[in-house]
Amino acid sequence: MNFQKILVPLGGIVLLGLAYRAYGWAGLAMAATGGVMWMLLHFTRLMQVLKRAAKRPIGFVDSAVMLNAKLRPQVNLMHVIALTKSLGQLQTPKDTQPEIFTWTDGSQSVVRCEFLNGRLQSWTLTRPDVTEDSPSGS
Repeated sequence: MNFQKILVPLGGIVLLGLAYRAYGWAGLAMAATGGVMWMLLHFTRLMQVLKRAAKRPIGFVDSAVMLNAKLRPQVNLMHVIALTKSLGQLQTPKDTQPEIFTWTDGSQSVVRCEFLNGRLQSWTLTRPDVTEDSPSGS
């Protein structure tokens, strides 16, 4: 179960109660204002990430190797979208868990990311086979 969906609102209510108890209505107003400011900051970041992603092709990343190096387990999908500056190409049917997204770069290297409940579980980097058709030499 995702306890964050329960604990964050519960923590906010406790914070409002403590602020009211310590400073009265002024404390309640300050705590509520701080909570609204926190939500606005997160909303602004979300909009900036999606605005950048809207300008790029779906499933494209500048360097799949660099993306592979920067990924960490349990980061959320929005963090990965911010790293790639593009939405991933969905490989699974909509609204099924786990979700699998891919990002491809110009050299056809592919990063395949598996998300469970919006959190990165695993990823793989697939690079194309390089075959040399012409002999090297001078």
